[in-house]
Amino acid sequence: MTDDHTMDDGSTSLRIRRNAGAAFGRIGEIWRANLLVRLAGYALLVGLLMAAAFWAVLVRDLPDAESLLDYRPNLPTVVRGMDGEIVARYERERRVELQFKDLPTQLINAYTSAEDETFWSHGGIDAGGFLNAVMDYISKLGSGERAVGGSTITQQVAKNILVGNEYSVTRKLKEMILATRVESVLSKREIITLYLNEIPLGRRSFGVQAAARAYFDKDVDDLELHEMAFLAILPRAPEVYSRAKNYETARARRNWVLQQMEDNGHITSAQMEAAQAKPLGIVNNPGSNETADAGYFLEEVRRELIDRYGEEAEDGPNSVYGGGLWVRTSLDVEMQDAARDALRNAILRYDNNRPWKKPIATVNPGDGDMKSQLRSSYIGINYRDWRIAVVLSRSGGAGRVGFADGDEGSLAGSLPDALKTGDIIAVSPEGNGWRVRGIPEVSGGFVAMSPTTGRVMAMQGGFDSRLGAFNRATQALRQPGSTIKPFVYATGLDNGMTPATLIPDRQYCYYQGANLGEKCFTNFGGSRGGGEYPMRYGLEQSKNLMTVHIAMDSGMENVIKTFENVGIADKDQYEPYPAFALGAGDTTVLKMVAAYSMMVNHGKLIQPSLIDYVQDRNGKVIWRSDERACNGCNMDEWDGKPMPRFERMGAQRMDPRTAFQIVHMLEGVVQRGTATRLKVLDMPLFGKTGTSSGPTNAWFVGGSPDIVAGTYLGFDQQSRTLGGYVQGGNTAAPIFVDFAKATRERWSERPFIAPDGVRMVRIDRRSGRRVFDGWPAQTADAVIWEAFKPDTEPRRRGRDGDTIAAMRDLILAQLRRREQGDRNQGGESEGVPSNFAEDQGGIY
Repeated sequence: MTDDHTMDDGSTSLRIRRNAGAAFGRIGEIWRANLLVRLAGYALLVGLLMAAAFWAVLVRDLPDAESLLDYRPNLPTVVRGMDGEIVARYERERRVELQFKDLPTQLINAYTSAEDETFWSHGGIDAGGFLNAVMDYISKLGSGERAVGGSTITQQVAKNILVGNEYSVTRKLKEMILATRVESVLSKREIITLYLNEIPLGRRSFGVQAAARAYFDKDVDDLELHEMAFLAILPRAPEVYSRAKNYETARARRNWVLQQMEDNGHITSAQMEAAQAKPLGIVNNPGSNETADAGYFLEEVRRELIDRYGEEAEDGPNSVYGGGLWVRTSLDVEMQDAARDALRNAILRYDNNRPWKKPIATVNPGDGDMKSQLRSSYIGINYRDWRIAVVLSRSGGAGRVGFADGDEGSLAGSLPDALKTGDIIAVSPEGNGWRVRGIPEVSGGFVAMSPTTGRVMAMQGGFDSRLGAFNRATQALRQPGSTIKPFVYATGLDNGMTPATLIPDRQYCYYQGANLGEKCFTNFGGSRGGGEYPMRYGLEQSKNLMTVHIAMDSGMENVIKTFENVGIADKDQYEPYPAFALGAGDTTVLKMVAAYSMMVNHGKLIQPSLIDYVQDRNGKVIWRSDERACNGCNMDEWDGKPMPRFERMGAQRMDPRTAFQIVHMLEGVVQRGTATRLKVLDMPLFGKTGTSSGPTNAWFVGGSPDIVAGTYLGFDQQSRTLGGYVQGGNTAAPIFVDFAKATRERWSERPFIAPDGVRMVRIDRRSGRRVFDGWPAQTADAVIWEAFKPDTEPRRRGRDGDTIAAMRDLILAQLRRREQGDRNQGGESEGVPSNFAEDQGGIY
């Protein structure tokens, strides 16, 4: 049976081969005999080749629609102040990402009615719309016009995110294929949300929230029906419909959208008619995203973020212009405004209406429209009614100016001789024209911060950040003058001196070598001084000679080390020369404010911070400035122990007792010394004025236990003098006074608190001697409380000489009698304890 079966199989195979050969033979005969068959075969082959090419060109390299599940649009960085309010956005494109629940229903209806009325029912492609688009494309072939229509919202999502905006049939086919894939990956809600967040709508805005702000200065949930309909017309031609000259075209298109919404049953006829009757209502100058005039502060924040996370999206997922960061800063808007006004008023006081000197900048008239060049310069000003303009023409006493918004005007009043075409200047309204205003050449910097946290609350780096980004609070290296003296005195206190130590106020000379010869120092104004005075007096009255004596007696190497420890100077920045003890080295306002804050913070130096913390686009905190651990803060239940507390911030850079002694002496600078202008504020304050040689800089640094601020005034050219009358007390200290007055409710009456190990002793501030029969009363009184480290108080010489002599004779007599009694009786004398001297505090 097996053999028969095998034979059957072989015969069957043979028959199949014979039949197949016969079939192929018949097909060949038909192919050779029939032309139509051959043409059909060729057509089929061409079709197959075209299908393969179609696959290779369109499908093979298409992006994966599933990438939309993890799509991360470029989002701006949002910056908030210390109160949580938005103060700025760092953005290349205006974009705000919303969730579906944040989108008003009628806004969605407006877009589906205008762009894709079958959106909720089709599978990605609308056949009717596609045929209309094909007919429109054919009708416009060769005309140069661009065909429109036919793309569903899903296709537009594919185009905007995955394909690009190339105008070609190939792109359209890719878009259609991807649309069907997108529909299989995302829900309709996800698709419409992506669309309304990504669609470009003009005025550099992407998405409906950014557009609502750009066109109406509103959030989407505050839009009225006619405004929603206007936003829905923008995807077709945003730059056309937003222009004033196309007002009627835009209004007609908006009304058509409203009609479509009524036809689709989204609104009633009455709602449609009411909305159609309203004007477009476009806002030409929408409000700024910023709620604070804090350009210098915000630019410092931007630089820090770029250093940490990168600038563009390709630099990392948390880049400044793509990562969608949320940044909480320490900016206090009220204090920032006060700082700006205080510094600006001081600049204008000094300038005192000096004649116009030079333009802010210049443009080349030969490079095209000067108003466009002005607009591209981003130069601006925020002061009263002043505006920035470019001189379009100048002929004798007449001229015309142009503005960045395209407006023009005539110049009024007498014109500066040096004014010429192309100059960028400041002007203010006068009559029917514009008067030339001069931007002061003098400038300065200001910083205010919390001494216990390091949080910078205000920063002003010049007259106006719109005039230039150079920040004089952080970037200008200036000679601090006498504001550096407290750290010289601190070095003296750490090397055996006390606030009551007598210091010579006499000329100090030292030999600098064969080439330089002898160098002699004098006090301010050239005085050679005379006599000896307590250390406190030297600091209160800012005596140069006393400062140099302290520095040299303590060792200039030790003084320089103190400067480095407190952050005033970098390592090896200063040489150990006496001139540096008088403020001849360079530093910044921010460094000086941090160093003074360190003294208030009991010797702990905190690096100043402008950023509290940074969150990514999902709200996760990815960086914070305060990294202190709070053990026990997150307990589920109270364990009955004391409340957990953070430890004091900062690195210990100075003996806390020394720091307090300096602060206490600097209170005397305000009460009796070079900063008495601050007495008008009537609150506990410390501080120090400073005036560098020339004078080229006028300084003040000081504050309270809660706020420390510092400022300087000077020309950007350090060699340029301010004038002989300028001093820190009459020029810089008033800046602090104005700032404190404007923020008076933010300042407490809390006094400076002494750390452990400080003894408060009554002394005569003029002689440094200890006082026993007087009490401090008024600030001008001779008797004051002075801070001493244990066992460094002055000897008992506070009473008159006869009393001291009598006390000394009594003690010596008692001791002699005791010694005589011990020898005669071997015991204590009656009424005289053996520890008498110890009970009385020792013999001084």
